[in-house]
Amino acid sequence: MPSAGVRQETRDQVSHITLDRPEALNALTPAQRGHLIGLLGDASGDPQVRAVVLTGTGRGFCAGADLRGAPAGGDRVPGDVARTIRLGAQRLITAVLDCEKPVIAAVNGTAAGIGAHLALACDLVLAAESARFIEVFVRRGLVPDGGGAYLLTRLIGPQRAKELMFFGDALSAADAERLGLVNRVVPDGELDKTAREWAARLAAGPTRALVLTKQLVNASLDSDRATAFAAEAAAQEINMTTEDAQEGVASFVERRSPEFRGR
Repeated sequence: MPSAGVRQETRDQVSHITLDRPEALNALTPAQRGHLIGLLGDASGDPQVRAVVLTGTGRGFCAGADLRGAPAGGDRVPGDVARTIRLGAQRLITAVLDCEKPVIAAVNGTAAGIGAHLALACDLVLAAESARFIEVFVRRGLVPDGGGAYLLTRLIGPQRAKELMFFGDALSAADAERLGLVNRVVPDGELDKTAREWAARLAAGPTRALVLTKQLVNASLDSDRATAFAAEAAAQEINMTTEDAQEGVASFVERRSPEFRGR
């Protein structure tokens, strides 16, 4: 069901998902988190959607989880916290990683806590010059959740990941790009335009091949060489049954530009 604070619109075969609660820097309530998971699932199964753009309004991309209304410590029983994380933050990050369409994060402002992990789980990350990334958990005396240690370690290595998580310092967009967390930093006024351009290129591409590529890259981080090579061969076998693969080969032989349909 729709949730206040999250907007979605499909245009030109791109699902545009916008966190729209600027007064709270787009901090996510449980209902909004669940709605995001549903929207990403919908994008996976909709043949008319060939790419996803995730962004926010105002000064924040996403300030993390909205902790207001969370149960007090005395109201919990053992297992509650782990269950909440499994069914909440971890499900959200998994929904991004497993989305069967390429997902672009257009980080318009502060991305903190689970908000930072939401951006970093995306396949491509664009950041406005004013954007900041903050591993805010240590400031609250908390352990990073929402896949933070998993994502950061694989993106920038253990030493850099520990530095960000131990100190909780704000990381500028330029420094995030330097570390390899961000694909490109653009002026604030050009973020939407650049995200639309990138999404249009993805939407015009061979969608199934892109998805299989995404799955191969993500799985390779946890695979040995033999497993990765076997997965690669299987993915190519599957991909060769698609209309887009046949069109790609035909266009090469006929010396023309391919016209991919996402099928």
